[in-house]
Amino acid sequence: MNRKMKILLKLSGISLFVLVAHEALAHGMSEADQQAMLDGGYLQYMWLGATHMLTGYDHLLFVFGIVFFLTTFMDVVKYITAFTVGHSITLIAATLMGVTANYYLIDAVIALSVCYIGFENTGGFRKYFEKSPNLLLAVFLFGFIHGFGLSTRLQQLPLGDDGLIWRILSFNVGIELGQVGALCLMVALLFKFRRTQSFMQISNVSNNGLIVAGLLLFLMQMHGYLHTVSPDEFGFPEDNHSHAHEAMASPTPSPGSEYGIPPEEEPVDLLSPGRR
Repeated sequence: MNRKMKILLKLSGISLFVLVAHEALAHGMSEADQQAMLDGGYLQYMWLGATHMLTGYDHLLFVFGIVFFLTTFMDVVKYITAFTVGHSITLIAATLMGVTANYYLIDAVIALSVCYIGFENTGGFRKYFEKSPNLLLAVFLFGFIHGFGLSTRLQQLPLGDDGLIWRILSFNVGIELGQVGALCLMVALLFKFRRTQSFMQISNVSNNGLIVAGLLLFLMQMHGYLHTVSPDEFGFPEDNHSHAHEAMASPTPSPGSEYGIPPEEEPVDLLSPGRR
């Protein structure tokens, strides 16, 4: 087994460990976060938006793929602006209009966007098709999906109507601040490694790792969706899942039912004292 394959397998193993540890809930909010959003002011919404982005590894993987081969500051600004505008539109509009969907399915599409950017960066489109799709347009359109995913999570809270727009905008500003913080770290690391002789090897492993991570995310989100729709098809203990199923108490069998005799047709005990 060559060195590249070993590195890729290690990255895949780490990705699987991280994804399982988070139970495929890329943007789940803890009860403490939910209560903080309900009780806190606009600054609290900004803080939670920032931390939400920094723990949203599907968004971060997609952003990492976007900037991987960008070498100029203006290119980074152009592509990240397209992504930011896209997810800001759907985050704000969908939340205000109450448009929502099953978040497992939305996150599954987001996972496919990670696969898409990894496939693009490895030259997959140029290899199998005549030319690559317009990457800037693709980033903008995927931004819609990412924003819708954020909106479905935000709408799980009873936000109310009073000051709703300011709470949404504060949360969105926090999202952008978290994205900028993560982006600065990514660009700095890529700038450092881009000047090394092993950058192409790092590129191959990293972008194939994006594809693997996206596929794992997709499968886990689809498992979550199917388990929600048809919970009895899965034999996992209910303690291992974020949702509980109602216990179905089996009725006590009536005497004689094991012989197929209805209660009204049960045999009468002629020796019973009440029958004498």
